[in-house]
Amino acid sequence: MSSGNEPDQRPTDEELAAMSREELLRLGGKLDGVEIVEYEDPWPVKGTKAEKRAERVVALWFLLAAVAGVAFFVALIWWPWQYEPPSNSDGYFWYSLYTPVLGITLGVAVLAISVGVLVYSKKFIPAEVSVQQRSDNMGKGSPELDRKTFVAHLADAGERSTIGRRSMIKRSAGLGAGVLGLGAVALPVASFIKNPWADANGPDSLAHTGWQPEFPGQIVYMRRHTGDFGEVSLVRPEDLDAGGMETVFPFRESERDDHDALVHALKRSDNPVMLIRLRPDDAEQVIKRKGQEDFNYGDYYAYTKICSHVGCPTSLYEQQTNRILCPCHQSQFNALEYAKPIFGPATRALAQLPITVHSDGYLIARHDFIEPIGPGYWERKS
Repeated sequence: MSSGNEPDQRPTDEELAAMSREELLRLGGKLDGVEIVEYEDPWPVKGTKAEKRAERVVALWFLLAAVAGVAFFVALIWWPWQYEPPSNSDGYFWYSLYTPVLGITLGVAVLAISVGVLVYSKKFIPAEVSVQQRSDNMGKGSPELDRKTFVAHLADAGERSTIGRRSMIKRSAGLGAGVLGLGAVALPVASFIKNPWADANGPDSLAHTGWQPEFPGQIVYMRRHTGDFGEVSLVRPEDLDAGGMETVFPFRESERDDHDALVHALKRSDNPVMLIRLRPDDAEQVIKRKGQEDFNYGDYYAYTKICSHVGCPTSLYEQQTNRILCPCHQSQFNALEYAKPIFGPATRALAQLPITVHSDGYLIARHDFIEPIGPGYWERKS
């Protein structure tokens, strides 16, 4: 048996240029020590009904991918995506289907492309059985020779797969892949369709949250979520024990009998705030942020629950160390030093909500956050 390390007689450049693809194919196999044992054509008789039926099946899968890709694109842009309260049964039904429709249409598109490729490989790619001797070719070889024989192998594989003469499959595959690619491009682009700065001072801009008063002098209370969306449970200072923490949401008296507004306040992503009551000994060690020295009320401090790293909820508070923890990527913030990051990937302190107590004894927000909450974006100055 040959080891494959014996020197072979190489063709000259002139002989190499004059070789046909079949000759280059045989030469490449010989140089690589490859012996083709079997290379069965799946359709030895061309143009049969079975062959055409198999071609239509492959094309059908690619067309299904194209249809699903179009459906994904249409749903992404035009499906009702804005929140609708459960009280609006018709609007809530269609809103609740937004995410499932995106997942199903995109999943079907990817699945159909994959199945189409698998079916084509099974039905039209020749079943090749080859044996190759292990060889390092004596560490030598001609780059031009390798290139030509490799290209010959690729061209032969393409011809034997019959893809060149199957225009139906090529067109349907191109359509399916193209539409799927369009959906992949539309997914990140869709987030730019709505201009977040169309109303820079409005309650829905990136610079403001639900804690912003709707008009000067409006009182925004701190409300706990009891599990009943319609219940209004306001927070008094005596409700928290020293070292305790509670998640609170904004509430306005104008919302008391408005079930939709009460639900929206609990569901809005930038509304949750972590209200912390420090222990007296810990409160004496607090280092306050410049310009925010009066944002606390005694031992009570309020920080956004939206992590400054990528927007996960900083939902954990470690009483013994006074650390606020983000479970997503393990960022840690020091509650005794204006929620400054001390561990993990976060690089900015959590935004602090200025609070006080109203004359009726309930905790309220003095005004909205003075900086955008959450992760960084291009308008942020720090």
